[in-house]
Amino acid sequence: MITPAEARSGKGHRDENFPVASRLIHPRHRAPILAFYEFVRTADDIADHSALAPQEKLALIDRLEATLLGKSNDDPVGVALRSQLAARQLSPRHAQDLLAAFRLDVTKLRYRDWDDLIGYCTYSAMPVGRFVLDVHGESRATWRANDALCAALQIINHLQDCGKDYRQLNRVYIPLDAFAQTGASVDELGAGRASARLLQCIHQLASRTGALLRDSKAFSASVEDTRLALEVAVIQTFAERLVRLLAQRDPLSERVHLGKAGVAGFGVLGLLWGATRRVGRVFAPGHKPQDA
Repeated sequence: MITPAEARSGKGHRDENFPVASRLIHPRHRAPILAFYEFVRTADDIADHSALAPQEKLALIDRLEATLLGKSNDDPVGVALRSQLAARQLSPRHAQDLLAAFRLDVTKLRYRDWDDLIGYCTYSAMPVGRFVLDVHGESRATWRANDALCAALQIINHLQDCGKDYRQLNRVYIPLDAFAQTGASVDELGAGRASARLLQCIHQLASRTGALLRDSKAFSASVEDTRLALEVAVIQTFAERLVRLLAQRDPLSERVHLGKAGVAGFGVLGLLWGATRRVGRVFAPGHKPQDA
């Protein structure tokens, strides 16, 4: 059997749909975030590996967890994250939650309804933001808005890749009851173009994801660290644009990702929006400025 490192796809943090430890993040916080990313990316690539059997994938994920918990030193990404967690006195819980999600990716190919999908996001998405908040020493009062944003980002990714996930992995995150409501069927995801009923299903889920983004709208302003708050604002802006695209387009046949110009343009809009929110926060009664 191959090692976790050999299962890597070659994808790095600069290849993700949303910023990962961008230069907005203070340099003192980048190392633990990038160590977390490399560990999680390795586990994700294992779960998505086309040549590995399910039991082999689960064994490799277990091996990563053993290294994370100090039971072995077999895998550099586990050792690196363990070291960063120890230096910050942080728990491995968030990383373990992500491993639980990747085990689900191996063993669970369908989701019953919206609540079932959000349950998956509890492990697959929310811990990412929670870890970044913990690295920055932010209050857990921010977790509710974080969870809404992270769940939205995850579902956006699911909708963007719904055809590829079905064709390559037989993995479907669109809830089965959502198909039933419009009369669509799962196998329609294998087509080159969405049928009218599948498109209606996707657009309805995009609209529901937009409601999550409304719940996360105040997230940026609630973050104490100014640089992190601006990164959150940029991500929120990207997500809102992508949801609008997914509510209008067909991800089986049309582009529903931001190109370089879109990333740059909406990045600037996000920074401006986030900065405006910070100005209002600074002058709010009782606010105590934080070191940025």
